[in-house]
Amino acid sequence: MADFDGQSGNQLPEQGLVALTHAIYALHALTVIAGLMTSALIVTAFLTGWPSILAVILNYLKASEARGTYLESHFRWQIRTFWFALLWVAVAGLLAVTIVGLPLAWAVAAIAGLWVLYRVTRGWLRLSGARQAPIAAQ
Repeated sequence: MADFDGQSGNQLPEQGLVALTHAIYALHALTVIAGLMTSALIVTAFLTGWPSILAVILNYLKASEARGTYLESHFRWQIRTFWFALLWVAVAGLLAVTIVGLPLAWAVAAIAGLWVLYRVTRGWLRLSGARQAPIAAQ
């Protein structure tokens, strides 16, 4: 029989799944740090680094186990972070095709990188407090 949270009425997740969700945030954070410490931009390292690719694969594989728990919002938050970052890189790539758009492309990529850093940090902090990922602007 599943345990339920008395305040939200949501099912409580298995501790192993909570640990996996922390590991997924750690994989994303590792890639963000690699982007900060190398010549790569945060957002490009986030999208091309094997830790983040592995993390998003794990998100998809384990999403059904998180359904009905507060972890479901974290899985959605992590998946959307990855795909929206990819969208912003595509926009930056399109802008970079022209010489005029190149400075704007760098700005879009840099802002997207900061946005990824924010999403990974904010989501992980909320997970550490056993709270749902932020709902607004997911």
